[in-house]
Amino acid sequence: MASFRKLNSGWKATVSKRDPSGNLHQTSKSGFKTKNDARVYAAQIEAQNDSSLIAHHDVAFLQYYIDWYKTYKENRVAASNLKRYIYVSHIIEKNFGNLKLKSITRNQYQHFINGYGKNHAKDTVRKTNNIIRACVKAAMIDEIIRKDFTQGIELVFDEKRTLEVEYLSVAEINKLIKGIEDGLNAQYTSRYMILTAIYTGMRLGEIQALTWEDISFKQHTISINKSWDYHAGGGFKSVKTKSSYRIIRASSILLNLLKQLKINNSKMVFENKARQLPSSNAVNKTLHSIMDKCEIQKNNFHFHSLRHSHVAYLLFEGVSLYAISKRLGHSNMSITAEKYAYLIAEYKVRSDDKIEKITDNLGQQEDNKIIFFGEK
Repeated sequence: MASFRKLNSGWKATVSKRDPSGNLHQTSKSGFKTKNDARVYAAQIEAQNDSSLIAHHDVAFLQYYIDWYKTYKENRVAASNLKRYIYVSHIIEKNFGNLKLKSITRNQYQHFINGYGKNHAKDTVRKTNNIIRACVKAAMIDEIIRKDFTQGIELVFDEKRTLEVEYLSVAEINKLIKGIEDGLNAQYTSRYMILTAIYTGMRLGEIQALTWEDISFKQHTISINKSWDYHAGGGFKSVKTKSSYRIIRASSILLNLLKQLKINNSKMVFENKARQLPSSNAVNKTLHSIMDKCEIQKNNFHFHSLRHSHVAYLLFEGVSLYAISKRLGHSNMSITAEKYAYLIAEYKVRSDDKIEKITDNLGQQEDNKIIFFGEK
């Protein structure tokens, strides 16, 4: 839309246009001798805008994706996550070439998933699909496409590549704890970090970032409000998601062990006297060394597997999925259920036996009277 105004210096033309996101943009120019000159200028600007709009709506999938992740993700995600966005751009380039975003159909996308999933693990396929889905939804908001071609897609993956991380049994957890405690030394804080993971289920970055201010020895709590950017060489950063900000209860046994680290006189819990914080590689090396000495053999086991072991132990002890989800910092129980489905399935039989035993008591007579809920 164009408007015109007579000024002392001549006619002024103002061209207003809203972009696909609804933001208003204006272009103005003054000094035209006649109103007609101003109209000609306005018509030229509107023609340029229309041409730009047409080009915007006819954008290639790859071009839009790169612009999207650079605008909305590049400066907002961790370096490790950014690598995945860049990786997906190569996947799109390889499988869709210069196809226009608006020309891609759900059938084409399903064929892509079918081919891609044949030689990729379930988690890789899921993460790739989630990123592309987010991009496609953004394109719908930008009114470039009208339909979500990723909706209703069936994920395909190579089950042979989908490895389930092994976790420790209760006996193995106790054995590992004993092995750790036998060699505790405040100068070597990796062992204390491993114990923290076993007792709390915290992520490595969350543990590395702990300061003494985060621990309440009186309330027996640990406040998780930041993470350590070990992928980028160190430094504080935000926790993984909004729901990752949480306060969890901690065992008095763990807290008493952590008090031993006060001797290092550091603001950060796991810095040693030399102000060194164990790296991811150092902690994993220590973990594997202790496991070997304890004769605990597990495939594909690493520090994050301790989080899985923590979940397995809580499930074994009958802790509710809701409580576990909150403790882990998941935004909802469905994430916990999906991520630890193989653990939940193992304890389903145990729960089913308990349910059967409980329901066997329903309708039983007591003093020749059937007891119903709510009756006394």
